[in-house]
Amino acid sequence: GVVAMDDIGKSAPDNVVVAVVQMSCAASKSDNVDKALGLIVDAAGQGANIIVLQELFATRYPCQSEDHDRFAEAEPIPGPTSQQLQRAAGEHGVVIVGSFFERRAPGVYHNTAVVFDADGRGLGLYRKMHIPDDPLYYEKFYFTPGDTGFRSFPTRFGRVGVGVCWDQWFPETARLIALSGAEFLFFPTAIGWLPDEKDTHGHSQWSAWETMMRSHAIANGIYVAAANRVGTEEQLEFWGASFVADPYGNVIDRASHDQEEILLIPCQRPVIETARTHWPFLRDRRIDAYQGLLQRFLDKTT
Repeated sequence: GVVAMDDIGKSAPDNVVVAVVQMSCAASKSDNVDKALGLIVDAAGQGANIIVLQELFATRYPCQSEDHDRFAEAEPIPGPTSQQLQRAAGEHGVVIVGSFFERRAPGVYHNTAVVFDADGRGLGLYRKMHIPDDPLYYEKFYFTPGDTGFRSFPTRFGRVGVGVCWDQWFPETARLIALSGAEFLFFPTAIGWLPDEKDTHGHSQWSAWETMMRSHAIANGIYVAAANRVGTEEQLEFWGASFVADPYGNVIDRASHDQEEILLIPCQRPVIETARTHWPFLRDRRIDAYQGLLQRFLDKTT
């Protein structure tokens, strides 16, 4: 069922500062992790309460080719990289959303997000559900589809839900995470332009990406944020443009396409209640009539 807003945590403050970290990645894993930790310190020092990092922030995006050697980059959870983020959350009193290449078992790897609360506790993980297979995004080679379901986590600063990259294109992802009580929906992302498409399709692709997530904010009456990477890795030029949208779908702020940045966004949790009572989409859902969503396709019958 739907989790009542009252159950989410009365102790969370009305005003919450979300920090979205947008960075480029080098070949060295330790350099990337050190950079991310430094940006977490910067964001916390500027008043951030919740900090979200981009997809697979510890390495260059591994899926532009099918390369068995890349599996060596994966770690168990908990593991060295996740434990560094966990310590940072506790030290700085911030919620951190981190994205990891998870080695679950021999031959079973996931694209996994973990939420650490502001006291350093690991609240749980979400494993990416929708796994793409596109040119330069050969993720089905690397990642087993998630088995956690769509979920959210009660933190000191409100209830946080996470999807990962390709998940952001699916209305079902956002709806089910919202129905689990999420107030903030974060999408760690690694999306960019293919070199031969940027001139003709680049603006349309980026615009569609942002529009899709703004629509999730509107349809569900929640804050939605995407943290994308920047820079060119092999063939992909990652397009940055990390942003936060409010429950009305307004982009509160957006990062550049090519610079490393920390977006610091003040969010007001009471706006969720206001948006949902004025635009009562959750009230008017026809849950008796949505069985068709559980079918692959509705074959035409006469």
